[in-house]
This record gives sequence, structure tokens and C-alpha cells, in this order.
Amino acid sequence: MISRQIWKLRTALRKIWVRVVAFAVLAAASIVLAKLLAPLLPEGLAFKTGAESVERLLNLLASSMLAVTTFSLSIAVSAFSGAAQNATPRAIALLQQDRTTQNVLATFLGAFLYSLLGIIALSAGLYDSNAQVILFFVTIAVTGLVIVALMRWIGHLMSFGRMGNTLDRVELAAKNALGRWRTAPNLGGHPINGDVPAGGSEVLAKKSGYVQHVDMPSLNGLAERTGAQIFIDRRPGGFVATGQALCSVHGSQLEADDRANIQAAFSIGTERVFEEDPRFGLIVLSEIASRALSPAVNDPGTAISVIGRIVRLLSDWPNHETPEICFPQMHVPRILAEDMLVDALRPVARDGADNIEVQVRLQKALASLRNTAPDDFEDPAARLACEALERANRAGLPDSELTDLYDIAAWARPKEIAAHT
Repeated sequence: MISRQIWKLRTALRKIWVRVVAFAVLAAASIVLAKLLAPLLPEGLAFKTGAESVERLLNLLASSMLAVTTFSLSIAVSAFSGAAQNATPRAIALLQQDRTTQNVLATFLGAFLYSLLGIIALSAGLYDSNAQVILFFVTIAVTGLVIVALMRWIGHLMSFGRMGNTLDRVELAAKNALGRWRTAPNLGGHPINGDVPAGGSEVLAKKSGYVQHVDMPSLNGLAERTGAQIFIDRRPGGFVATGQALCSVHGSQLEADDRANIQAAFSIGTERVFEEDPRFGLIVLSEIASRALSPAVNDPGTAISVIGRIVRLLSDWPNHETPEICFPQMHVPRILAEDMLVDALRPVARDGADNIEVQVRLQKALASLRNTAPDDFEDPAARLACEALERANRAGLPDSELTDLYDIAAWARPKEIAAHT
């Protein structure tokens, strides 16, 4: 687990303005660089290199980049809107964080800012003939970056925002979050098995929202300093309302500053985020499947694809070795296999109850997960398989299809299924 400051820095670096600011800094640096290097260049070099045409180049770059930036932004917004309508609004955040899109848009907008500042500097008389040589070569380099960005953008638009591309992004985000969870399933602390001991001092939330990050190093350091044990009540992904407990502290009396520091260690926002919430990616995948199964869309193929992706994600289940305890003063609630299975596949069982192809794929997926990790998935997979069968019964599938479905799910309820068949 990382500290709150590093987490905030990483979140900020995903924003497009960071790259735009970098180009603006390049424009300002080119002015300073030109003034510093101009005395080192031989006289008359500007005429030999054609640097006297730099103002025309800058004007051309400024006018074209403004149009290209506006057009590219409209394309990106259309892709975001399409993903929200065809997949789920929760996937938009992943498209907005796409590095290729951010780099391309930042290159276009940054090139516009660079050319604009260059024109202003030329009009202000900040460049002599030698300094214009430096500006000329920097402008050529910026033009090269723009050409490369245009080529990348054209190739990127072939798939950006399409259903397959959106599914790939959500699956990758879920895979990364699950990977971090497998490495530290309890955020580096001890798992809470059973009820939290009574008698602790609760630390309450100051605002409502989803817990996005918990600063485990800070909390553990505070607990070591005060000799306390901290039992977390809301891990990343959990919703907390104002006045509800974030955690409880045992073995020490909290000062006002300590209580404030504990509250600050919990980053609370209006939306769930993928990075440290392994269940959220599975929920978003299930939302995409549910939308695909709606009467308005009627796309069972996408739902079947989602089921396969969920099996792929959950098949790499962690072993039962005791994870390393990095924060011995911390105690964290566990995420159970049943929680993830219900998040991922119960909506598909509900919304695809009247589709035999989806039900067959669902039953096979549950059987596969049960075989992958029987100690964890045996009971929850069987319960969900039985629930899916009940929904299929109530949905009015033909007897022949129900018989096939019960044959596939024979592992879940052998006695009841044998009686049915």
C-alpha cells in the first residue's frame, strides 16, 4: 500500500493538463534557451538555414493546431458518450485516462500554446537573427511530434471507444486491481476473522462517499506511536455516510490531532475507483453484460464474452499461504470469494434468465471456477448455480432447454436435478 501523498500524485499525473503544462513549459524554455545559445552561433546562420521563415511556420502551426485540437476533442467526447450508452458510464473514467488519447490531445494543444507563445515572443522583439535559429529548430522538432501524434491518433481511432476496446480496458483495470489484492489481500495488515472486539474508540467519517484509498503507512505509524491496534471498518470501495465509523481504535486513548489524522488517512470521493477496489472492475463488467441483455440492446454475445472475461479474472485465485504482514498494528476486513462471485455473475443470472445460451455459459463458468479453487468457490458457485436455475425456471424456458441446463448443472444440486430430469 502506498501513502496518501503518492496516491494523490499518481492520480493527478493521469490528468491531461499535466501534459499540456509540459508543452507550455517547453515553449517558455525555448525562449530562454534561444537567448542563452544565440551568442554561440555564427553570424548569418539564419539565412543559411531558412530560420527567417520561422514566423510563418509558427502562424501555420497555431492555426492548424487549434482546428485539429477542437476536432479531436469532439471525437473523444463522442467516444466517451458512446461508451456510456453502449457499455456503462463507469467505463468512461478508463477512456479518459487512456494515455494515447491524453498524449495526442496534449501534443496538439501544447503545440498550439508553443506556437502562440513563439509568435508573441517574435512580435515583442525577443529574438534576434541568431535566436531565431534556435526557435526554428525547436519548431521543426515540435512539428515532428505533431506528425507522429497524428499518425498515432489515426490508428487509435480505429478501436477507441468501441465495445471490444471498452471491455478490454475494464478487464485490464480489474486484472490490475485483483493482482494488487492477491499480493496484499488485507492491505498489508491482519485479516479480521469474526467480530471486531468491543470497547474500541470509533473514528467517524466527516463526509459521505466512497472510500477510494486508505493510507496504511500513516495509520500504522500512528498506531505504533500510541501503542494502539486499528480495526478498519471501510476498505477501498466501501460507502460511508457522515457519522459512520471508518475504523475503531483499541488500546489507546485518541487525542484530537490523532483522530483528525486518522480521518485524513481515508480518502473519500463521490465515485468508486478501479485502482484499489478489486470488486469494482467485476461490477462494471457485470453492468456491461446487463445492458447487453436488456430488451433495447439484445446482445447476448457481449454477455457471453463478459462471462468468459470474469472466469479469466477469477481463475487466477490466490493460494492460501499467509500474506506478508507489513502493518502489524492494522486489522482489515476480508473480501470473500462469494462477494466477488455475486458481484460479477448474479446480475447476469438475473438479466439472462430467459436466454438459454447465456444460462448454459453461466453454468459452465460456475463449474469451471468451482474446479479452479474448490475450497473457496465450491459453496458460493453451487448456490449461484441453483439461483440461476430457479430464475430460468420462472423465465419460462422450454422443457427441452431446461433439461439440458439441469444436466450441465448436475454438480450443484444432484438430488433435486435428478428428480427434475
